[in-house]
Amino acid sequence: MAMTPAAQIVSVGAVPIDGQSHDSAGVVAVLARAGVSVASRVFIDDDEAALERALRVDDAGAALTVIVAGGTGSAGDIVRRALARVTNTRLVLNERMLAALEEHHHRLDRPLPRRAERLALLPQGATVWVVPEGEPGWALAADRGAWAVIPRGQVTDEILERYLLPFVTAHLAGVPVVLVRTLKTAGVPPGEVEERLVDWLGHEGEVSVSTLPADGEVWVRLRARGATVAEATDVLADAEKAVLAILGDDCYGADAETLEEVVGRALLQRSLTVSVAESCTGGLIGHRLTGVAGSSRYFERGVVVYSNEAKQALLGVPESILRAHGAVSGPCAEAMARGICEASGSPCGLSVTGIAGPGGGTPTKPVGTVFIGLAVGDTVTSRRFRFAGDRASVKWQSSQMALDMLRRRLREDTR
Repeated sequence: MAMTPAAQIVSVGAVPIDGQSHDSAGVVAVLARAGVSVASRVFIDDDEAALERALRVDDAGAALTVIVAGGTGSAGDIVRRALARVTNTRLVLNERMLAALEEHHHRLDRPLPRRAERLALLPQGATVWVVPEGEPGWALAADRGAWAVIPRGQVTDEILERYLLPFVTAHLAGVPVVLVRTLKTAGVPPGEVEERLVDWLGHEGEVSVSTLPADGEVWVRLRARGATVAEATDVLADAEKAVLAILGDDCYGADAETLEEVVGRALLQRSLTVSVAESCTGGLIGHRLTGVAGSSRYFERGVVVYSNEAKQALLGVPESILRAHGAVSGPCAEAMARGICEASGSPCGLSVTGIAGPGGGTPTKPVGTVFIGLAVGDTVTSRRFRFAGDRASVKWQSSQMALDMLRRRLREDTR
């Protein structure tokens, strides 16, 4: 069965500080619902020639491109010019775009810029997507491809559901469908995941399976093909059931789910709260947990205790433990977890203490050595880890394993 031509997402302008486009997440979700896989996500600076190369469609290229760019400024200008050349069309004044811009500035109680007519120049044949709030988007379809342009920061349900989804569905009507599901695992190395899935990897057909290692996680990506969305959905469901049975408890979620969201739901379902005591992670676990809306219902408090004095004063870590084992040790991690539970009244406590690097390691405790403590009720345990990578990577992997330890323990308590 032929595979549907893939889509690409092109972000034009400054690359986000974290290297990821939050705008693209909603686009990916809508494309997936339409049965369109995303082959690439590209960041392009204000470089018109580079953008034109990315937008051109050849036999191996994307049949659909979603462009996220500032409607105004240089990014908006180069998108209009580049698309006009790619589609061999003229730039013409689009009266609907001009009226939409006028209405947008009226709502902002700002005068329409003198350059408004230039902002309303679009490739001939473009369709304008007017939204109640914000700048309008627009789309252009040609014989060999389709392009949708959404202003940065304007990737909302309104423009995605009302305009992008119908546009994608209409343009790719009759084209074979590919549905993608990403299963996420934590606490298991890539090699082990690949060994378990050896009968699935490297095979093409109705379903293809691949693995994608990440810091502290391994993602298993399933691509199911079908003549229709319904057919591809059935194929994907069967494959997902089989792969989930192989992954077992190591799989914590799918697609956009994060480990902190899964842990939060588990705590809510059990009416439990958690508190955290962090040393080398510097508050990262607390930051991740509280980044989830509604986390105040299960996150009680967090403390960052870098020095031995802080560990003693705030968590009651005995000096005898610090003298005999050191701050980077299992006994210290357990004392920290026990101490944060006693201080907060939370039934669950997490603690992290380690050497994130690049310096500070010793022959017995090299850089990357991390101890994670977990307290649930009267039971307190700890695990030693050795993480590779730079300081940021060690911190992230530490937070991953801490959250995963709590996830697995909560799962055990329900059996």
